Amino acid sequence: MTLQVCLILLLSAGAVVMDLLGERIWNPWIWLGWGTGVLYQFLLQGNRGILIFLSGGLLPILLLFPLFYFRMLGAGDVKLLSALGGLLGARGILSGLAWSFLWGGILSGAFLIACGNAGERMAYLGQYLRDYMRTGEKKPYYRRGSRPENIHFTVPILLGMLMYAGGYY
Repeated sequence: MTLQVCLILLLSAGAVVMDLLGERIWNPWIWLGWGTGVLYQFLLQGNRGILIFLSGGLLPILLLFPLFYFRMLGAGDVKLLSALGGLLGARGILSGLAWSFLWGGILSGAFLIACGNAGERMAYLGQYLRDYMRTGEKKPYYRRGSRPENIHFTVPILLGMLMYAGGYY
């Protein structure tokens, strides 16, 4: 197992533990991930590594900003993906995002089926979108607390990183 794989799995798994226990990812954990990413890339690629770090780290922020803006994705998840992007680079984090969202969809679908409230959740999404179009008011989509429809997105992120570790991208 390479150092890069060890770092992304450690960063992802630590974030899952924090998210499950406290419903947030500790900012110093993210800072450690960014610091490790820039150091890793610099030691591996020299000055070019800083550009690799920046491109991989900024890409998730730019792509996921709309989901964060509407509170469909937490700031901790976006920052975690940014830190992972710094370690993986732009190409690696694009694949990581795809795998993470695929796993998120699979887990969300399973929870909707298991909880039996798929119709209710689709109605909630429809009403949310209608309210936003009508009023232009941005309200958090995500309902805090231990609710059956809330998934901890750090889990699909970890699963996506495990796909990387397994050589799937």
